[in-house]
Amino acid sequence: MKKITAFLLCIMLIITSVPKSAFAEGSGNFDGGGGGMGSGTNQNFWNAGNDGVRVTVIRNSDRMPVTNSIDFSNNNQPSTLAHFGKKSKFDYKNGASLTPRINGYVYYRPSQPMPRIIGSSSYQINIEATKRYFCSEYALRLISSITGMKYENIISGDYKILLEPIAYMTFQGMYMAMTAHEAALYDEALGGVLRSKMVSLSHKNLPLALFLQTSDLGFPAWTGSDSQKVTNAQIKSYLGLGIIRFADADKGVQVSTSSYEYRTDTDVITSITVATDKRRTQDNPVSVTFKVDGKSYTVNDIYIPEGESQLVWFKWHTPKTPQTMNVNVSVSGAVSYESNITAKIVELKENTPPNPTANDKNDNFKASNIPSNPQKTTATWGEWDNYWQPQWEWEADWNWIDGQWVDNGHWIDKGDWNFRWIGYSASLSASLNVNPDSKVPTTFNKTMKSGYGINLNTSTSLSSNASSLAVTGAQNVISYYPEFNYQNYNRVLEKTSGEYVASFQLKNNKYSTYNSRTHFTPVWYPDGAYAVYTEVIDAWTPVGMLSANLSDSVNIKGSLYDDWHIGPRK
Repeated sequence: MKKITAFLLCIMLIITSVPKSAFAEGSGNFDGGGGGMGSGTNQNFWNAGNDGVRVTVIRNSDRMPVTNSIDFSNNNQPSTLAHFGKKSKFDYKNGASLTPRINGYVYYRPSQPMPRIIGSSSYQINIEATKRYFCSEYALRLISSITGMKYENIISGDYKILLEPIAYMTFQGMYMAMTAHEAALYDEALGGVLRSKMVSLSHKNLPLALFLQTSDLGFPAWTGSDSQKVTNAQIKSYLGLGIIRFADADKGVQVSTSSYEYRTDTDVITSITVATDKRRTQDNPVSVTFKVDGKSYTVNDIYIPEGESQLVWFKWHTPKTPQTMNVNVSVSGAVSYESNITAKIVELKENTPPNPTANDKNDNFKASNIPSNPQKTTATWGEWDNYWQPQWEWEADWNWIDGQWVDNGHWIDKGDWNFRWIGYSASLSASLNVNPDSKVPTTFNKTMKSGYGINLNTSTSLSSNASSLAVTGAQNVISYYPEFNYQNYNRVLEKTSGEYVASFQLKNNKYSTYNSRTHFTPVWYPDGAYAVYTEVIDAWTPVGMLSANLSDSVNIKGSLYDDWHIGPRK
């Protein structure tokens, strides 16, 4: 097996040589391959050596990028080329989509040329040269300077560097830049057209330029051919990346914790990140105990490869009163460690709208746009599993018996523990249905007169391949209304059924003659769409809360005064 040595993008400062003493302490995880190239056309071609790299600093604890991605190339690249923005493989893994752009491309050209990253029929990748170039202290300090992240932090052991090869190519007559992951996504969007025109580059030499030899940061090692064409799925899962990690002093088990804010009386998930510089197998597993509100929750048999980390979580229910709570975390394994998490428990208060009256007026009302707030509807995480990989070998034991040599040996299992990453995901979907209240005397489909009430029905669904101990369904829905410009006043909906698949409706309105689950539209509201905005929250996972923003409307035409008839009493 090839020895994996230090690996990092080392873009040099203005120098003429790389001193041996300038290497940073790191442990790399990459190899590369490729092969011959096919012939191109004047509309679809790539020039050997026209490549680059994309660099992103990744935090070990939660596998999240902590810097903007930056691109490097030896060649002059026009700012007008077509590209997909500066997104890393982690961004796409976490749900980002391709965003085609023309113009505005920014890159950095090193004064000391990089080794070629992508092989061709006339050039075979020199991994050792790449390692020597990509492990310079100068490069780390340059990355520090460009990203604004302190050099000492980059090499502290708390972060890793993600490297992705970039190809600058002409495709369908357009000059473009793309990573291997982007090429796979782009080919899928085009229905295979990129592969049909540029397969030797897009689905062989580009993705095989860099790949992992051991699983790292949630990406598995590549064990396939390093010279054959690959599929889009293989590219997205395995290829087009290299990772550098930095060793620190022997830390044993380390814990990364955060502070949380939860609502009262809800199921929540609290997690920590456990990292280790020594592998933890079934022979020396890690266990974590969480203590909160007088109760203990223990997670046993945690297995982690050397130099890796993973989330550890527990599910609990918050108290019914607001307060600040301490969650004590005790980690035991080869080394013991204790820490604390602060959990702020807040009350989700409804700011109930005032009682509407028939004399209300708002002559200066101007409708506002429906809010566009952040939401998170999907999440991914995982954990390590550990299993024994047997390797039986015969151990001879020759003895001279009755005039001949007899082997009295036996089989010995010289196997070892192996690790595999088990990935989990969760997805929150929700819908909102706004309708005229059943007591409204004059409606047509979703058209009604102002001054009458409306009903809200919100449905939510949380799907996941993880255990129920790792997720919760959505537990709270808050609604906002256009007459208040979606501010100040709100109504908190009541869950009427379900858990992971749940339904929510308005609470009974104390101003309703019939005590209905309704919200009254103001009698002065102008004709047109009356749109309600809701936020679905408190669907918890080990990587945080999922939420969804929804809107639906009824059509206002006329007012309840139109339903009144005034005449002489008989």
